[in-house]
Amino acid sequence: MTSLVLQPLTPEQLESILHLDQVCFGGLWSQDGYQRELDSPNSILLGIQKPEQPDPLLALGCLWAILDEAHLTILAVHPDYRRRGLGQLMLWGLLWAARERQLSRATLEVNANNQAARSLYEQFGFREAGRRRGYYSNGDDALILWLSGLQNSNFLQKLEQWDRHIQHRMATWGGKILKPC
Repeated sequence: MTSLVLQPLTPEQLESILHLDQVCFGGLWSQDGYQRELDSPNSILLGIQKPEQPDPLLALGCLWAILDEAHLTILAVHPDYRRRGLGQLMLWGLLWAARERQLSRATLEVNANNQAARSLYEQFGFREAGRRRGYYSNGDDALILWLSGLQNSNFLQKLEQWDRHIQHRMATWGGKILKPC
């Protein structure tokens, strides 16, 4: 069985973070940008890893805690591991961390043409609140998505349901999730 670990990333993993960013986004953020996230008390940078591999970073996600809001800035899954539930696991981890930080709502921008990402966010309850025309460097629009009520007991129940769903999905391909975060 393959073990996967969802946990906060550390400065020692910066090279792996940059590699995954390059593979997924072509170098969206710089080394200094990721270092700022690692150093900031207002950022949460999570990774999904396979501890038994030399370069184990399969996915990463980042959020900024701004007042009572979680602004999700990055969610990336290595192309070789997509469609296995790692995006769900990462989004679950970011929302769990936001709830633990006592944040009450979450927001993000997503490419209007990225149907897979939009579907993932909608599954977790995000709703469209606006559009940023020409937001991305290729001219694509971004949709602004919001999710409120992170501190409500109903949302905690949804997170627990997602946890069970993700655990089951991982088990179907021989994965087991360890969540120290």
